Amino acid sequence: MSVRVRIAPSPTGNLHIGTARTAVFNWLFAHRYKGSFILRVEDTDLERSKAEYTENIKSGLQWLGLNWDEGPFFQTERLDLYRQAIQTLLNKGLAYPCYCTPEELEAMREQQKANNQAPRYDNRHRNLTPEEIAEFEAQGRKPVIRFKIDDSQQIVWKDLIRGSVTWQGSDLGGDMVIARMPEKEGERFGQPLYNLAVVVDDIDMNITHVIRGEDHIANTAKQILLYQALEGKVPEFAHTPLILNSEGKKLSKRDGVTSIDDFQKMGFVAPAIANYMTLLGWTSPDGEEIFTLDEAATKFSLERVNKAGAKFDWDKLDWINSQYLHQMPAEDLLPLITPYWQEAGYQFNLDTDKDWLLEITALITPSLTRLTDAVKEAQLFFNNDFSLSSEAQEFIHSVGVKEVLEQVINSLNEDLTIDSANVIIKQITKDLNVKKGLVMRSLRVGLTGELHGPDLLQTWSLLHQKGVDKNRLQFVLDSLN
Repeated sequence: MSVRVRIAPSPTGNLHIGTARTAVFNWLFAHRYKGSFILRVEDTDLERSKAEYTENIKSGLQWLGLNWDEGPFFQTERLDLYRQAIQTLLNKGLAYPCYCTPEELEAMREQQKANNQAPRYDNRHRNLTPEEIAEFEAQGRKPVIRFKIDDSQQIVWKDLIRGSVTWQGSDLGGDMVIARMPEKEGERFGQPLYNLAVVVDDIDMNITHVIRGEDHIANTAKQILLYQALEGKVPEFAHTPLILNSEGKKLSKRDGVTSIDDFQKMGFVAPAIANYMTLLGWTSPDGEEIFTLDEAATKFSLERVNKAGAKFDWDKLDWINSQYLHQMPAEDLLPLITPYWQEAGYQFNLDTDKDWLLEITALITPSLTRLTDAVKEAQLFFNNDFSLSSEAQEFIHSVGVKEVLEQVINSLNEDLTIDSANVIIKQITKDLNVKKGLVMRSLRVGLTGELHGPDLLQTWSLLHQKGVDKNRLQFVLDSLN
């Protein structure tokens, strides 16, 4: 059997991390068994579905490296298929038109609430006579189509993550709506609904495994009944744990960041996000935590997916992101951090300054956790408003600092290199009979305005290339005079 899985997002919002994590698990499973990963866009919610959300979902999946083998397929282009299925169920007597008005349904729910009963449709129109149907039609009522659910039936399946799952038909809320009211004159029924469309698509696309969040378990019970009614092969199911916030509740928009777009803007790189999402509910058999999607696919199995919710850990994500950034060559990293520098207003020419920018990138790489950190870490090379931190302000009044700065300025020449900078430092240490540490700290304060920072000699060399080192040293010296 060839494995066929699908990711089926609804384009009613940007790509959510929960959907993306589901896509990761499906992609890994498909690649583990050399199967097919299918993209299906469930856009039957015409009011809320938008083309820009579809594009966001597609570009987000591609950014993460989750390229699909087939699709994208759009449910709005498959409506005839759903209508045929609905008609088949009607012909078999497994579905029927329901003429209840919204007011009648609301009164039913209020009565159930008053009796401390769970809300459910009471199947009151399941066995309408032709005369009753004619009367409702004469009143101008338009029906939804409901699928019959036998309250006494048990729905059982072996979940590949959760083991044996059993649902009672009586717990599914009564006969299920599978099509809305008709909108056009002459139509027998209207827009097909989610549970029906999903099942028809899965049958038509020969889906073998459905891997999705545990919040779909009740839908699975209903859908199994539809697979059987339409005489389709029931796929195997695996319900993944939800992603939880720090309080153990389902991660939501209230937690601030939920869309893949948000993570991109915050300076996370795609391989790190994909890597981290793999670990949200799954553990590698060898305990490794840093791996590519291709590497994870060779080890992935649903047996190692946890049943318990996966708590989102920002510190862990930051650590994983830093591991990817620290291993990235400057040539690859520079294009990623350039937009953040530009947004910060830093002035440079990507063509003429490229070598200089690559040197800065290599210098600050070990200090980066997110791409956004590049703004602060590189600030000293672009900022014309040079100033001293309070710590540096205090230090420059130390004994010997003024003399060191004077001699550094006198020793500067146009051809400063890291080697010649080393010679200057050694000479000053000898001439002034001071410790090298004092010379280095004085230099750092004079060049950067801080007592701590990246490699000093490389920093000096980069500032010298733009001719700002002498001006900064003189500024600090003048402040002492």
